[in-house]
Amino acid sequence: MQSKTDLEQAPKIKWAYTALVVIVTWFALVLQFSVSIPAYLANGRSVGNTLVQLFSYYTILSNLLMVVCLTVILIAPRSAWGRFFLKGTVLTSIALYITIVALIYNVALRNIWHMEGLFKLANELLHVINPVLFIIYWFVFVPKAGLKYRDVLPWLWFPFIYFIYVLIRGAISGDYPYPFLNVTKSGYEQVMFNAFVLLPVIWGLGALYVLIARRMNRSEKISA
Repeated sequence: MQSKTDLEQAPKIKWAYTALVVIVTWFALVLQFSVSIPAYLANGRSVGNTLVQLFSYYTILSNLLMVVCLTVILIAPRSAWGRFFLKGTVLTSIALYITIVALIYNVALRNIWHMEGLFKLANELLHVINPVLFIIYWFVFVPKAGLKYRDVLPWLWFPFIYFIYVLIRGAISGDYPYPFLNVTKSGYEQVMFNAFVLLPVIWGLGALYVLIARRMNRSEKISA
């Protein structure tokens, strides 16, 4: 049983932690754009092409989705968007997306890209710190009731649409954001194989979140 003081402090703790995650994530995104844009421009890219390239990274999109969600929850929780982002299914889908960011980078990409200085700081924030901060947020603050295994399938639309976008953009421009999606170097067969390997992994991670949520919800009911 929670004491009256604990119940009174809980909303303040949630607000403070949410504010911390929002500040750190926005800082990471601004830092990434601040160091990347001059580097791309120095290599002959236009401003428009540079922005398209940056927004073509799954990491950027997932971190942006995460921080927009938490910013809305922080400043306008009763708005239509606030109510949408406060749904357990929405927050869990974002937890899944940001977990994919951390998992793929640290398993498959960490030893490929070697960065220094501010590039390294932005990189670690976006691929490690921010995902950990949001996963903690999910465990502590996100409502777990009502999540079902059938919820996982709709969560796959975001990575699926991203994959299709990468293939279309790559066919037009020749730019691919990640080596395992680079059709020019690996060919369509290998890229499709990589995608089909990732699909059950992503579904499995989503199902794991549902399993954890259901068990945590059951434990909370028993302790109550």
